[in-house]
Amino acid sequence: MSQEIFDFAMVKAFYSSYSQKIKQSKFRINKPLTLTEKILYAHLSSDNEKQVFTRGLDYVNFNPDRVAMQDATAQMALLQFMHAGKAITAVPTTVHCDHLILAKEGADKDLSKSKELNQEVFDFLSSISSKYGIGFWKPGAGIIHQVILENYAFPGGMMIGTDSHTVNAGGLGMIAIGVGGADAVDVMAGMSWELKFPKLIGVKLTGKLNGWASAKDVILKLAGILTVKGGTGYIVEYFGDGADSLSCTGKGTICNMGAEIGATTSVFPYDNKMADYLKATGRKEIADLANELYNELRADKEVTEQPEKYFDQVIEINLSELEPHVNGPFTPDKAWPISKFAQAIKDNNYPQKLEVGLIGSCTNSSYEDISRAASVAKMAVEKNLKSKAEFIITPGSEKVRYTIERDGMLQVFDAIGGVVMANACGPCIGQWARHNADKQEKNSIITSFNRNFAKRNDGNPNTYAFVASPEMVTAFVISGDLAFNPITDTLTNEKGEQVKLEIPQGMELPEKGFDVKDAGYQEPAKVGSKIDIIVNEKSDRLQLLAPFDIWDGNNFSNLHLLIKVKGKCTTDHISMAGPWLKYRGHIDNISNNLMIGALNIFNEKTNEVKNIIEEKYMPVPDSARLYKKNGIGTIIIGDENYGEGSSREHAAMEPRHLGVKAVIVRSFARIHETNLKKQGMLALTFADKNDYDKIKEDDTFTLNGLTEFTVNVPLQLLIQHKDGTRETIILKHTYNENQIAWFKAGSALNLIKLQQKA
Repeated sequence: MSQEIFDFAMVKAFYSSYSQKIKQSKFRINKPLTLTEKILYAHLSSDNEKQVFTRGLDYVNFNPDRVAMQDATAQMALLQFMHAGKAITAVPTTVHCDHLILAKEGADKDLSKSKELNQEVFDFLSSISSKYGIGFWKPGAGIIHQVILENYAFPGGMMIGTDSHTVNAGGLGMIAIGVGGADAVDVMAGMSWELKFPKLIGVKLTGKLNGWASAKDVILKLAGILTVKGGTGYIVEYFGDGADSLSCTGKGTICNMGAEIGATTSVFPYDNKMADYLKATGRKEIADLANELYNELRADKEVTEQPEKYFDQVIEINLSELEPHVNGPFTPDKAWPISKFAQAIKDNNYPQKLEVGLIGSCTNSSYEDISRAASVAKMAVEKNLKSKAEFIITPGSEKVRYTIERDGMLQVFDAIGGVVMANACGPCIGQWARHNADKQEKNSIITSFNRNFAKRNDGNPNTYAFVASPEMVTAFVISGDLAFNPITDTLTNEKGEQVKLEIPQGMELPEKGFDVKDAGYQEPAKVGSKIDIIVNEKSDRLQLLAPFDIWDGNNFSNLHLLIKVKGKCTTDHISMAGPWLKYRGHIDNISNNLMIGALNIFNEKTNEVKNIIEEKYMPVPDSARLYKKNGIGTIIIGDENYGEGSSREHAAMEPRHLGVKAVIVRSFARIHETNLKKQGMLALTFADKNDYDKIKEDDTFTLNGLTEFTVNVPLQLLIQHKDGTRETIILKHTYNENQIAWFKAGSALNLIKLQQKA
């Protein structure tokens, strides 16, 4: 082999049986198959492999090929895995240190400081990875999704990862799905993984990108079409000549932001662009194997010719006509074509002056992305233009960083005042120590990241964050003006001349190939049993887990309201990131951020709820702890698409830890609903969405129907109002028999232990 390929034997074995599995599936289903169906049916667990499933209805057990975790989520997942009784993970698994690295002064200083601050956690992850046969990517190695694309993703494979942007690997033809840590533990322990068989959205891409338009603009436009919840319960499958024209990393960008439309995942068919990327990243042997299966790594011809017959929804985008887009602020689905963005700035009174532009992240840090942005920066230097805004660059991996430095791109960014941060998530997830953010002044930033929820990047609720491609961000940085359109407008240079930026030029792959001195990988120990995992009892960063209590067999009575949330409530609202990332391995300490970002509908304030025991308002975690101390269970009431955003299972574990019995909402985001179920929580929805309005601040509740908890049978919530009146409302659920068993056992992990003892 040209270089050592990670888990090549596993990939080769999978490909050896793939065609036969597809053949058998076609015989059973008796119709042409989409690529999604081919991959899903090829990964059925043994108890499901002879069945045919109904999309959007049947729960199905799968056997993923691998698991990936980032450092923030890996802590809790591995603390759970310690209780699974296994000597080594059942499937190839990796841990990537990318979330706990600060972005403040620059790569070297920030990485050094972050290692010092997080040494206890990094040491824990390093040792526990080594013990259980897990590949460990050190701090500075890069962002999990970029490293996965460069080293592990392969066409036709299936992966789960403890991060919502695991879906990035769909750019290399893989079904890759973001999950909570408990799901990862199941697969690492050798169990199958459960998912409701998704519906399918087919996106037909025609034409070819030109001018300032990029792959990023495909997903920015699609987000505007489908909104943040339009993809919930669906896998998005791209096809068409336009899909084949996109680079592999461009496809990755599109799949990455599929998380922002709520999609289970997104996937592209195998093509020559993917083969080129595999070869460029030292995996020619995988490309050769995939080439032999070319037609089976794409949808059947009948599907692409008559997509309306085989997809639940079909959307067509003509790349030749696609404009660059800018999305935001405060939500990634508010999409503006660049021709309309300047007017939107004025009409909505968005801050027109740009303060900071940021490029990179797991979404847009490929060689192609950086080279196109660098070409814009180079134009600015040549045309005597000075940047009018701050400029921050975050490479996605050490391989990309080393290569772009070798090829002179970092020097070009430096010439226009760019500051290079560590190869990590940094500003994208709130690990940005932005100066003066605490003043909470109204301002605008623009990024090439994926999410732009309020306070996500810098903690300032008055930061208007917009999302665009790296080259558009670079153009805005040079102009300092969000009303600037690089396609039509000119800029005044240092000589007073009117100059125009030309169309960006980039390279999909480096002409000299990728290069790196130290990629940052650590192999696990040959004999893991010799490694001891030690967690200091006095640590405020790590805490060994105690099992959650099992259900006592009774309906829940005398429940109090913890909070009734108004409007959007993402996992960032439920369990904030930023400075709270340091407590991701300590369930009690991180529970002090429970719901502190959620808006209380009764007073329009955050982190201030009424506690019935004290008859006063107090912070949400304090109120929850007081109820728990007094043996009183609580409920959380939420609005539509509750729990959208990150896959963080802390947003489910924290309410469970602090005594919340049920989360009742108008609708759930997929990952969060599953995470609640895994932790033994009740995730319920109003049968009549208007019943949300019936919940009052001083109500007490009884949750009936649990003693007969059954698939497809609703539960009832008895509401007792303060004035003595009562009413009962109906609550729907999506629990199957196995998930009901999780609830009764107290958690999915508890059930695993019980089954092992049996």
